[in-house]
Amino acid sequence: MIFDPLFLALVASAILFTIVANFMVKGRFNKYSKVRTQNGITGAQAAAQILREAGITNVRIEQTPGALTDHFDPRGNVIRLSESVYGAATVAAVGVAAHEAGHAVQYARGYFPMKIRAAIIPVTNVGSKLAMPLIFIGFILAAGAEAAGPNLGMMLVNLGIILYATVVAFQLVTLPVEFNASRRALVAINNSSMLTPQERRGSRKVLTAAALTYVAALAVSLMHLLFFILRARRR
Repeated sequence: MIFDPLFLALVASAILFTIVANFMVKGRFNKYSKVRTQNGITGAQAAAQILREAGITNVRIEQTPGALTDHFDPRGNVIRLSESVYGAATVAAVGVAAHEAGHAVQYARGYFPMKIRAAIIPVTNVGSKLAMPLIFIGFILAAGAEAAGPNLGMMLVNLGIILYATVVAFQLVTLPVEFNASRRALVAINNSSMLTPQERRGSRKVLTAAALTYVAALAVSLMHLLFFILRARRR
């Protein structure tokens, strides 16, 4: 498939975008991880301050292993911050921690796109596991089928495309969730004395780069979906 001109035109270009976005977010995070906050506030302290100012008292803040593994877990009502964020008094750490606190505020306020994303997770989990195998097996069976009309192979391909579309839908609804969390983070930072004006610009650059990774992931999935649909139509 990787030698298919259509695949190269659609998917490969989106994958290149993803690689660039990942390099950008890592580069900016590393750069601003070396810039210490003037008042010494750490990522964990920044997240706690945002929660406190939002009136949220039932969310824990914990440290988790790894790099850039920061996330908010709504099931446990806990913000997990990586080692380079939790206790780090850097511009990058404050930006990332504030973003995760933004997710916690979304959940507490019943942010609608977050509810939609949570609702379609079970279907998306099935789609992410079965879509690709069904599509590839379907194309193999279709290529070997003697009948010119509809066959089992194309039925599997079409089912796989439908399941893969649920993955695209999940990533599509993830965009407003992530963008809104970053917006909440930046508003909270700007309305407080966590960072100086110059430090705020650094946090904004880190969050902007992180947002690009979600755009890139959606682009890759959309191009995959379009490729499969076009190949299925040709069959």
